[in-house]
Amino acid sequence: MGVARGVTAAIVLILMGQQAVAAELAQAASVQQAGAAVTEWPNPWQVRLRALGVITEDSGYVNAVPGSGLSYSNTVTPELDISYYFTDNIATELILGATYANIEGQGAIGALGNVGKVWLLPPTLTLQYHFTDLGAFKPYVGAGVNYTIFYNQDVGSADALKIKNTFGTALQVGFDYMVDQHWGVNFDVKKLFLKPDFDVTVDGAKLTGRAALDPWLIGAGVTYRF
Repeated sequence: MGVARGVTAAIVLILMGQQAVAAELAQAASVQQAGAAVTEWPNPWQVRLRALGVITEDSGYVNAVPGSGLSYSNTVTPELDISYYFTDNIATELILGATYANIEGQGAIGALGNVGKVWLLPPTLTLQYHFTDLGAFKPYVGAGVNYTIFYNQDVGSADALKIKNTFGTALQVGFDYMVDQHWGVNFDVKKLFLKPDFDVTVDGAKLTGRAALDPWLIGAGVTYRF
């Protein structure tokens, strides 16, 4: 009888131990899953599609022509940007879009009228800081570099025109307002400091100068966070 009781007690203890271990494992798995849910990192990629207004500053000159000036047309164009978030607060953004500018003579060269037309491809890379403690409203600031490619350069009153590709700098401020986890609306303002040199030929005379475009880029559109 003593042996039987001992065996029975051992079996009961074994069963109770198995149940306790199973309960602890289940609890640990639940805690681990909860922790994973809390610490799960959101997808770092984001895209935006904006309508962009390009507002240039009418400044520039032709060397050796005192009192010369230049002005440029303003445009509206679509823009795509791609962002990557290193953390909740730090991101980098690549801005892609193309536009054109009509170039007009001003001041001492005003009689030239339309000097030419040029297309611009100005990819811009900025590093941003995002403020994340304001709920759905997510403002940010940024700064970066720009490299502008000038192509399809057509002459007007000039005989020849060559605007040279150049680097510039950029400042940025904007915000996203997120409607849900993925979709939001965006408003963004950038200032590009862009002063390309150019060669121009007018009435057989070869001249050089600088076009101080320095455009404001004002955009609004939609945001999608993956």
